[in-house]
Amino acid sequence: MPTKKSTGAQAAVVPSEFVERRIYLIRGQKVMLDADLAALYQVETKALNQAVKRNRDRFPEDFMFQLDEEEVDRLRSQFVTSNGGRGGRRYQPYAFTEHGVAMLSSVLNSPRAVQMNILIVRAFIKLREMLSTHRDLARKISDLERKQRTQGEHLAAVYVMVKRLMEPPPAKPKRLIGFKSEL
Repeated sequence: MPTKKSTGAQAAVVPSEFVERRIYLIRGQKVMLDADLAALYQVETKALNQAVKRNRDRFPEDFMFQLDEEEVDRLRSQFVTSNGGRGGRRYQPYAFTEHGVAMLSSVLNSPRAVQMNILIVRAFIKLREMLSTHRDLARKISDLERKQRTQGEHLAAVYVMVKRLMEPPPAKPKRLIGFKSEL
């Protein structure tokens, strides 16, 4: 029993913001990279990937995929990662979706893995809630902009009418007094 308490304490040491910053949007999906997950689980990336390969049937394409070179280059430019030719990774990293992360707890059967999976899944849920809130705000802003545009058009029409009313009426041509000669 004491190990569960200490494992929980270890997991509590990892702030949720730490996990949230390691969730990336790749191929339109929120994912975490194998190296980040390995660090959280306190195992080597190689060991994590070997466990996944031994249980490949548990990780379909919608749970996990391998990044292509272009995606790795984009990540490398955004986040300083090691180059392959200088002692870094020699293969493309794997990206795990929320479901893939949840499946990892069954592959990495350790108390640390279970605790970290709970923390990671909560981070994915929080991110989903934040995105939902942002979509609602974006819709409300769009509605307000549309109303403002309509009201602006109405105000412009009222302004034109008031301006016409404020203009003095056109002067009638004055009749000349006197005689006209027809020469």
